[in-house]
Amino acid sequence: MKKKNISLCAITAALFFGNHANAADFVVAKDNTVVINQACLAAAYKSNRPEMKKRLFTSKAVEAEIVRVKKLLTNRKLSWMFENCFPNTLETTVHYRTTDGKPDTFVYTGDIHAMWLRDSGAQVWPYIQLANKDPELKKMLEGVIRRQFKCIIIDPYANAFNDGAKGGEWMSDLTDMKPELHERKWEIDSLCYPLRLAYQYWKETGDASIFDNEWIQAITNILRTFKEQQRKDKVDYYKFQRKTERALDTLNNNGLGAPVNPVGLIVSSFRPSDDATTLQFLVPSNFFAVSSLRKAAEILTAVNQRTDLAQQCTDLAQEVEGALKKYATYNHPKYGTIYAFEVDGFGNQLLMDDANVPSLIAMPYLGDMDVNDPIYQNTRRFVWSKDNPYFFKGKAGEGIGGPHIGYDMIWPMSIMMKAFTSQNDEEIKTCVKMLMDTDAGTGFMHESFHKDDPANFTRAWFAWQNTLFGELILKLVNEGKIDLLNSIQ
Repeated sequence: MKKKNISLCAITAALFFGNHANAADFVVAKDNTVVINQACLAAAYKSNRPEMKKRLFTSKAVEAEIVRVKKLLTNRKLSWMFENCFPNTLETTVHYRTTDGKPDTFVYTGDIHAMWLRDSGAQVWPYIQLANKDPELKKMLEGVIRRQFKCIIIDPYANAFNDGAKGGEWMSDLTDMKPELHERKWEIDSLCYPLRLAYQYWKETGDASIFDNEWIQAITNILRTFKEQQRKDKVDYYKFQRKTERALDTLNNNGLGAPVNPVGLIVSSFRPSDDATTLQFLVPSNFFAVSSLRKAAEILTAVNQRTDLAQQCTDLAQEVEGALKKYATYNHPKYGTIYAFEVDGFGNQLLMDDANVPSLIAMPYLGDMDVNDPIYQNTRRFVWSKDNPYFFKGKAGEGIGGPHIGYDMIWPMSIMMKAFTSQNDEEIKTCVKMLMDTDAGTGFMHESFHKDDPANFTRAWFAWQNTLFGELILKLVNEGKIDLLNSIQ
């Protein structure tokens, strides 16, 4: 009988606490009920944050928020994961200093010690809401924005930068490389994330000091690059080739990529995954460009009184939006009218979704469209189904992946985006539980995990996904969904 009870403990532990619990965490009472051993449980959920002296940056406001949220969450594992994940960007990737008397912040993506414009903008995004409560946090955020503007001035076609003119492994790429660049893959979203971050920082703090001469240089570069990549006059403003065994790490047609019909959309040679596009008008990134250009126009009008540049932003946004309405949809026999993932303006369309954001499922999260848009809702059903070639479902979970990692590898980011864009509490609950159950016992998110085995994952240290998980839980707490979170078993 004792052996049976121990087995029951072990089974219960596995069900409730995954790799962090064993039979010793539970006591079987005389009536065979299972009682949690609180001492063992506390040890199982010991913080995985760096020790204090090794943290790169700390924020009083973030620490206070962690304390507040943990008091509200009765689910021990969820509370533990939130504390591990939410401050991960600050503690492990933020390199804050001053340059020429102004804040300057270089943000690693995690295990790769380079700064992606996309990742860095997404990594610090959830801290903006706390900026007014912590002057040092506000300065750090200002530093990220200023550093992003400097990067765009160096090269608006680059996606990732070094901390100084260091060169690196991709200096041999056949493109206009500079030693300040880590990688030079042209991705629309690399120029959108800095606009999103700067705009929200301004709206939250009222600080317009970031919109100085370097801002004007950056937005001028952004406008020029977007217009060049409409490819109305010539196609060779940008070329990229790499000696590689990965087809998606280089561009065909001598580095120009697949042909496009210049219908007003903007070419994105690479996706947010850093994989080459198949058809170069990447639809979710073009939607992101529209919303970002309108934010830039508002800044230019209200702060800089540069109505000339503001009008250029507005006109370009309107042109791209019109082209999206005309070329970006597909009448699917099963789902109705949906958005294609990529198009070329000739009538060809690629129907899929990739986990990396911007993605089709994430468009309302980025503010690119209303979540109740009927075409979006049709698209959302399509991408979360076996009809999306990169949707995977297995014993461990279900979600969207992409060719960057390959078959059967689900990105937690896609599950988070489903939760962010959901209007159904049960759906949200299912998503959060899936995220908790696929951490492989680490208390952190990973780049991807195998659909049948969470222990088979990529990138143990990927700050974007960690902080995004913290952002999701904080959003749900602030929306009053505490009972929902605490009901997860």
